[in-house]
Amino acid sequence: MFNEKKALLLDMNSTFMFGEDRFGENVDFFTYYKKIGGFLKKKELNHIIMSAYEYLDIRYPDEKYRHNFPSLKKAIEKVHDVEITKEEIEKIIDTFAFHELGHIPQEFIGALHKLKERFILAVVIDIWSPKKPWLETFEKAGISNLFSALSFSSDHGMVKPSPKPFELVVSQLNLRKEECLVVGDSERRDLGGAMAAGIDCILVGGASSSRAVGCYPNLLEFSNEIQ
Repeated sequence: MFNEKKALLLDMNSTFMFGEDRFGENVDFFTYYKKIGGFLKKKELNHIIMSAYEYLDIRYPDEKYRHNFPSLKKAIEKVHDVEITKEEIEKIIDTFAFHELGHIPQEFIGALHKLKERFILAVVIDIWSPKKPWLETFEKAGISNLFSALSFSSDHGMVKPSPKPFELVVSQLNLRKEECLVVGDSERRDLGGAMAAGIDCILVGGASSSRAVGCYPNLLEFSNEIQ
């Protein structure tokens, strides 16, 4: 099925990174924030982070924000009308990113290395925070050099299921769409965006659809299948 495919365009969250998006009214944001030298009080910090999260969350599925999704910094400024220093806003963003960031299990690191033996790898990722913590996580996990192209929505404001991030990566790889395959866990965002871009897609993580060219329980099963 995949003989003609040269590149995989991988989703990240719930595809090879897990435990992300730790947000909620009972989440302790203050411990990390205080650790990095923040000065706001706990109640104020929690209010800012959860308000910013809700501001972005309600807009994330809205089609009118698909190609101009607000930055986290803009969200913080929108939900908090009291003046905060630039340094303090950066600490709030760092705290938000810490709770948005997941972890990559060792077996999934191994699966990515196996897939790299057969395919060119790229990532098409939706995140709300600036990408630096994710790049650092990739570096620590030893997978940074596996990816020939990267698209982070917080760089350009285009979120899935827009076809544009997929098209951007295909262009960066200098390949034809027919030579690429999207791998993700979301029927709406990954499959929907891939189809809009004219690229085949397989679903992992329990998602399934007759419109996908394949469905697997997880990325590990897929990596075993193509060996």
